[in-house]
Amino acid sequence: MASRFAVPHEETFSTLDAFESFARSFSHSLVTGDVVALSGELGAGKTTFVRSAVRARHGEDQTSSPTFTFWHRYHGEPPIDHLDLYRVENERELTELGLEDAFAGDSIVFVEWWTNAPHLLPARRYEVTITGAGDSPRTLRIA
Repeated sequence: MASRFAVPHEETFSTLDAFESFARSFSHSLVTGDVVALSGELGAGKTTFVRSAVRARHGEDQTSSPTFTFWHRYHGEPPIDHLDLYRVENERELTELGLEDAFAGDSIVFVEWWTNAPHLLPARRYEVTITGAGDSPRTLRIA
């Protein structure tokens, strides 16, 4: 991983604007080949984090949760791949869907619910854990 962001990192955000601002800033530290593994309960802000990062890097909001399609690619320089493994039930699905192709190293990759298929991701990655949901503050940890 060649990005310039210092880890470990932990921060609490009392507003959505502050959370999104951090995601935008973090995204500018990422380089092609970086993988960001996101975890947190439903509604914690995983997709919001990715949406903010894509908007910061590509200047537009083209992001939606790939819960039912598993993988979206957002074109730009560099491309951003966004995987959502929430519905993955077994390893065979990963092969059938070709999700390993997202890790070819030609993009920045964000993976929601990565703990459903940890072997799919490279060992060198950012693990972003978000706690809190709804109107409560969010705590974000990066390892």
